[in-house]
Amino acid sequence: MAQGPLAGLKVVEFAGIGPGPFCGMLLSDLGADVVRIDRKGGGRGAKSDITSRGRRSVALDLKSPAAIEACLKLVEGADILFEGFRPGVMERLGLGPDVALKRNPKLVYGRITGWGQFGPYASAAGHDMNYIAITGALNAIGTKEKPVPPLNLVGDFGGGALYLAFGLLAGVIHARSSGQGQVIDCAMSDGAASLMAMFYGFKAAGMWSETRRSNLLDGGAHFYDTYQCSDGGWVSIGSIEPQFYALLLQKTGITDPEFQQQMNRDAWPSLSDKLAAVIRTRTRDEWCALMEGADVCFAPVLSMDEAPSHAHNAARQTFVEIDGVTQPAPAPRFSATPGAIQGPPPAIGGHNETALGDWGFSGADIEGLKAAGAL
Repeated sequence: MAQGPLAGLKVVEFAGIGPGPFCGMLLSDLGADVVRIDRKGGGRGAKSDITSRGRRSVALDLKSPAAIEACLKLVEGADILFEGFRPGVMERLGLGPDVALKRNPKLVYGRITGWGQFGPYASAAGHDMNYIAITGALNAIGTKEKPVPPLNLVGDFGGGALYLAFGLLAGVIHARSSGQGQVIDCAMSDGAASLMAMFYGFKAAGMWSETRRSNLLDGGAHFYDTYQCSDGGWVSIGSIEPQFYALLLQKTGITDPEFQQQMNRDAWPSLSDKLAAVIRTRTRDEWCALMEGADVCFAPVLSMDEAPSHAHNAARQTFVEIDGVTQPAPAPRFSATPGAIQGPPPAIGGHNETALGDWGFSGADIEGLKAAGAL
């Protein structure tokens, strides 16, 4: 039995890479019944394929008319369909929005791409770094010398998967109240631009410079940066507010009067050097003993090996281990309908019969698909 606030929501996911699987994981973690359409003959299903967890896999030959018809039959019972192909691929398969919405007028049809369904770049290949490059985000992140890709958190997952999940669920609310489905055009470039809203506000107010590491939140301020300790470990310090900054000076034992110029941007480079020298006098663990839990706005910079066992993460069970694989637990948390990892990453086609049967296919339907070579 599915567990979570989305229990009962029926989702058809067309297998892809990056943000699509992550969105499917989010929906599944909160209880949605997600059936993933994999291409027949695929080989994924490793227990380390974390973003594939919790789904059921049906493997279909999408070159077969019988398989296309099976997809459309699934659509008839679905609340959501989402796909991450380049524009036009689903239409060429015979599974585009016009066809799908005719079969199910209440369907919410999600499309996630880097550049969106239209625009000069729409048909071009790209990756996360490219999608955030045109929004101003990549230019703002990095060292003074060069922009640095922030993993693929900003485009693929923040600007992509999370906006897709948000859009899909908003579409479901609308469909349930109006009976009208619709298409969600989720471009990672759009989402990344949306994430930059506050910074465009800062720029409009004259509070943001295009020069990296010269601003309040990009490492330019001495009180909002990372610092290396005597043992080579790192700590993060974010003492922005005056009372938190005063506590930072107290905890570090700093009495240098220059530090009273907290918001003097001209002094920031010098103060950064001075604070770095202070932090290098102790190990990371020693700084943790002094500052953890205090209102300094402090935390150690942990590796992925260290993070799961940190006291705060352990207390909240932020990470779990399944089949020897450490992975993030479902988020966010719900008081009445907590989410759960619904199952391991599926073998390709591992649920051909059970998933189709649960979604209304008869035994004869399933045997027909096998006979046609579609399943």
